[in-house]
Amino acid sequence: MSHWIKVSSGTLGVLGLVDSRLDAPPTTAYLMVGGRCRRDCAFCAQARRSSASANALSRVNWPPRDESEVLQAVEEAHAQGRIERCCLQATVSPGSIDRIRNIATRLGSRMAVSASVVATVDQVGELLDSGVQRVGLSLDAVNEESYRRVKGGDLRTSLAMIEETAHRFPGRITTHLMVGLGETEEEMVRVMALLLHWGVTPSLFAFTPIRGTAMQDESPPPLESYRRLQAARHLLVQGLCSVEDLSFSAQGRILSFGLAREELRSILARGEAFQTSGCPGCNRPYYNEPPRGPLYNYPARLSAREACRAVEEALS
Repeated sequence: MSHWIKVSSGTLGVLGLVDSRLDAPPTTAYLMVGGRCRRDCAFCAQARRSSASANALSRVNWPPRDESEVLQAVEEAHAQGRIERCCLQATVSPGSIDRIRNIATRLGSRMAVSASVVATVDQVGELLDSGVQRVGLSLDAVNEESYRRVKGGDLRTSLAMIEETAHRFPGRITTHLMVGLGETEEEMVRVMALLLHWGVTPSLFAFTPIRGTAMQDESPPPLESYRRLQAARHLLVQGLCSVEDLSFSAQGRILSFGLAREELRSILARGEAFQTSGCPGCNRPYYNEPPRGPLYNYPARLSAREACRAVEEALS
């Protein structure tokens, strides 16, 4: 029986399934399974009540293609060094986790496979056993009010599930955090620090308004605020500071990273802090922004000029 699988437009290009010019080729193959999601996240094109295209996720188009053709192309692209990883994303819909497990069984012995899902702890274990290397459990919002408004449900319950999963499967859990949902910088930093304490890799994204979603008229976060949070994440992940070293204003804005200014500039000038974060080999080109910019997450190594500008934005 033939299955269709949704493939990000950039992935189709790097796999050679369409003829396209890519100024920033994806280093991961991004595939999506499942129909319209049962959940109703206010920012998401796949949400239950969204009127956005069924082939959209964030600002990226995901046309459906024959699954067998796509998986063969993924295997060939990995063997030729064109991709480093395959990321399988599942909507909350019937059979989607089973399909992820079946695909991971095929690909997992050949390459690194990630899966971004809504799942129970036991289902996460089954995915890891099937060949998935890392599982992404998206948190997105980091304060109670924003979580309830944007995603529905309870933030503490989601955090407890992530903590339990990270304890059972150390070093194999990632979570996405979305900047611009109504949190303060301090709230985001403290949740990042908590996740790192549990051994969870936090991946930063910027809220992107998508036509047809409940948040289509909202604005993305200020670039300077996002840069400060990228800097904080980098310093925390690298063990160059702790959350106690940072200082914040009464409104929750980062005032200091606890490092001498020149030392901080030297660290940030390398540019890694401002590249896409998350699973190794993931660069997600233009997921948050159009190619013309401004770029929230750089999909490749920054030029000296780009790094200098990003540092100034972070320290402004």
